[in-house]
Amino acid sequence: MFHVFAIVEKVWNCFMKKEKIKMECYHTVYTEGTGEIVEKKSRFIAEVFPVSNEEEAFAHLEEIRKKHWDARHHCWAYVIGRNPAAERMSDDGEPAGTAGKPILEVLRGKKLTDVFVVVTRYFGGTLLGTGGLVRAYTSAAAEALAHTVIITKIHGFKLKIITDYTGLGKIQYILGQRGLSVLDTVYTDKVELTVLVPDDEEGFLMKELMEGTNGQAMTEKTEQCWFAETEEGIKIFEQ
Repeated sequence: MFHVFAIVEKVWNCFMKKEKIKMECYHTVYTEGTGEIVEKKSRFIAEVFPVSNEEEAFAHLEEIRKKHWDARHHCWAYVIGRNPAAERMSDDGEPAGTAGKPILEVLRGKKLTDVFVVVTRYFGGTLLGTGGLVRAYTSAAAEALAHTVIITKIHGFKLKIITDYTGLGKIQYILGQRGLSVLDTVYTDKVELTVLVPDDEEGFLMKELMEGTNGQAMTEKTEQCWFAETEEGIKIFEQ
């Protein structure tokens, strides 16, 4: 398991872009979320979804339109992908710039990607004005995000380490000091460990393994992956 302080430090470095050695990472939502606010009897119901493409986003939009078929507006925004991210928004009949853009600005402010937010409005009979609409859609989007789980996905790889039993203790110490997670251990005449390694740890880890075992440990990178700390522990993702 990653040490708590190790993973927190990496998330902070990702957010602040302070890594001296490039670490590829991004922030996204792990779960769906819903939030609602009421402003002068108008209901603003916001829903958040993790998505990987526009088709997924529009499928969620269609479901919401069917669920809230009697609502006046379904305003939305998404951010998908990285370097560069694709951004799109819709005011869906509200005055230009009062709905989709405020929702998008909430996503930008939290540096999120692969996320889709829809805010459904049931009109309460009182016009809110431009400023009131901006505040309402902003607050609704933020309320929904407060009811989801935001994670930081870090790019890394699985590393296979093969050692004899005399070197096992030293390797376990090195992995523990660096806060790295052992995914699997196989014991035969040798010991084979599969370890999850962030990209920025590779150089340091390889050097310490070489010095700590006098070059006796064998290593092999097996596959690249994305991973994140969740409530269930470390979870591995395809992207």
